[in-house]
Amino acid sequence: MHPNRKPLKSALLVAAGLVPVTGALMGVTSSSPDRVASSDHAAASTPIRAEADPRPAPSTTQTPVRPVAATRHATPPAPALPASVTTGVIPRINFEAYRSAAATMAKTTPRCHIDWKLIAGIGRVESQHANFGDADSRGQLRHPIYGPVLDGSLAGNQVIADTDGGRLDGNAQYDRAVGPTQFLPATWEHYAADGNGDGKADPQNLFDAALTTARYLCDENLDLADPAGQSRAVLRYNNSAEYVSNVLGFARSY
Repeated sequence: MHPNRKPLKSALLVAAGLVPVTGALMGVTSSSPDRVASSDHAAASTPIRAEADPRPAPSTTQTPVRPVAATRHATPPAPALPASVTTGVIPRINFEAYRSAAATMAKTTPRCHIDWKLIAGIGRVESQHANFGDADSRGQLRHPIYGPVLDGSLAGNQVIADTDGGRLDGNAQYDRAVGPTQFLPATWEHYAADGNGDGKADPQNLFDAALTTARYLCDENLDLADPAGQSRAVLRYNNSAEYVSNVLGFARSY
């Protein structure tokens, strides 16, 4: 059967008046198959318009993602420099050496309580802070410092024969003090310390000399928080009351 042709029974019912004639049945009579086919084709070829969606179309523009800022931990401010440093009385590199030595002793020999200012007092009297900070950033002296040769030619100085083969003081016959805090070679060898962490103890280095000085002053279990202990330590460094007065005077002024 042709898909558009209705059964004969429907046509008889229409003729008998039992079924009302409708537009739907009028379009499917056997006398107009071509028109029905044409009509069906037209319906199939006519595009169906969809109703407009009242909702707004989604945006295709991407919202830029802002990077989350990394959490920054506040850096504690550096401790204020003492006036003796900011005014140039003590060169900055010397101050760093003295302070570093005191900090090291606070860890290794806390009973001593040595203050950086006492070490600075020694540095001032012995070499005027290594000729006012004549050193590089590692504390190495640009011009080595030597005391007079202890051969008896200088009044008031004892004769000390060579103890280091000239390795530290450059003299293989007699000794002389070396470095910014003026150690005799034999004393240096006993207390020598590496203050700048380069693997060697050099008397011509500010950091090494400052730490070695601190070790010498703290020897014999002295407590340098006590003024009497300070005097005793400095007197052992140089057996002179005037020397002790000068060193402690400078230390107090710093």
